[in-house]
Amino acid sequence: MTTDLRSLGSDPLDVAPSLRAEIEIRVVPHDADLDDVEALSIPVTGSGDVPEALGVDREGLRRAGFTASVGSALSFPGSGIPVLVAVGIGEVADLDHAAVRDAAAAFAGAVPFDSRLATRVPSSESLGLAESAAAIVEGVLLKRYRFSLRSSESGPVPVASLTLIAPEGEVEAVREGADRGRVLARVGMLSRDLATCPAGLLTATAMADLAVALGPGAGLEVEVFGKDELTEMGCGGLLGVNRGSEQPPRMVRLTYVPDGEPSGHLGLVGKGIMYDSGGINLKPSDASHSQMKNDMSGAGAILAAMTALEESGCPARVTAYLMCTDNMPSGSAMQLGDVLVTRSGKTVEVMNTDAEGRLVMCDALSLCVEDGVDTIVDIATLTGACLRALGTEMAGVMGNSPDVVDMVRRAGALADEPVWELPLIRRYRSQLDSTVADMTNLGGPNAGAITAGLYLEEFVEGTPWAHIDIAGTAQAEAETRWIPKGPTGFGARLLVELAAAFTAPTSD
Repeated sequence: MTTDLRSLGSDPLDVAPSLRAEIEIRVVPHDADLDDVEALSIPVTGSGDVPEALGVDREGLRRAGFTASVGSALSFPGSGIPVLVAVGIGEVADLDHAAVRDAAAAFAGAVPFDSRLATRVPSSESLGLAESAAAIVEGVLLKRYRFSLRSSESGPVPVASLTLIAPEGEVEAVREGADRGRVLARVGMLSRDLATCPAGLLTATAMADLAVALGPGAGLEVEVFGKDELTEMGCGGLLGVNRGSEQPPRMVRLTYVPDGEPSGHLGLVGKGIMYDSGGINLKPSDASHSQMKNDMSGAGAILAAMTALEESGCPARVTAYLMCTDNMPSGSAMQLGDVLVTRSGKTVEVMNTDAEGRLVMCDALSLCVEDGVDTIVDIATLTGACLRALGTEMAGVMGNSPDVVDMVRRAGALADEPVWELPLIRRYRSQLDSTVADMTNLGGPNAGAITAGLYLEEFVEGTPWAHIDIAGTAQAEAETRWIPKGPTGFGARLLVELAAAFTAPTSD
């Protein structure tokens, strides 16, 4: 399939090509005919017998460089179809979601030009077949994900079908897991689409248009607020950042209401800076500029996650805000020393126009409080300081509620999108003091991730809250496991897991 670059932008789905992918997921019994499969994964444990289907013993595998550790894969090329691939899954006792997901990704990476794949579904005492099947679907589809605007085909072929071979009598359990895995994989791919899409195509308006297009099919109420409405609402943070842009801002409110009595009301807030030049505080002219189309990864993760809540049976009511604009320098742009009046009425002195994410998010945090949510979770590519502290494989989390932080941590573990808690050291709050306004938008030269969190806390008014800083995890320098080089989509699957398990915190 090739892309007609001249017609891009004519349809809201143009910014998310993975939504148009046609991938068949099948579950078959152990003795099914596999004549239409091009490549078959044979899981191999770290000890015990090697499956007879491979036609080789463990010593033969060892001589070929195969160790059976998680992530190892050895293809057996030949004229026969399907191609057999030995895939290491480690020791059965250690088998978990992450190991199965990584092993499935290794299989998908070992046969990049085969499109009809199949695999047996392993399990253990601690990992059921449904959980294993879900992880397999995620690993295969996320590994083979590609966002391409090439005018001709190039690189690995898309997966056309994935067949899961269930043990005897376990087809229904595997099918249940496969269905959930497909939902989570779709969420991850959509989040990557949005973070990868060029900023000239994915504007704030285009983001809102996509939400409107996807909302009805996902059981969501979608409301879009433009510049006039935002002015009436007093959303001075979002409007201030937008002042330098030729593109109008958009705030998108997404509402999901489950059938039956909700388990609680969760509020989500996402930073949607469609392109971040830094504003008047222009970023250095280096490779970081090309990455700044991903500064809307928080909003993208939320939009992707919200599309899956109905299908995944989320029991909670969820209200989400996407705060969308770009941050550009111009004659009308924010200037250092300007004072913005936010939705809450708090005034903010702008000390750095490149600390803009917290300015757009604070308006939405106030709106969540007004909505009466039980808990707020925000997610943003917020600070380089978090990248420096935790690197590219661990997001930061902080909050005013240990219970909410723990909810985020558990959800991250399930999704293999891990977070590490940073402390909200409130003695640092004085770094945000202003001589002319209620506060500034920037702390001192140190602990930048923490002072950013302290800024956001000012707007939650005691509501249980957690802040997820994905500045480090949103972009990968190299392909690894099921994570592509470039925008990763980190956070979307975490949020699905969080919403699926959410209950309102109980007061002490």
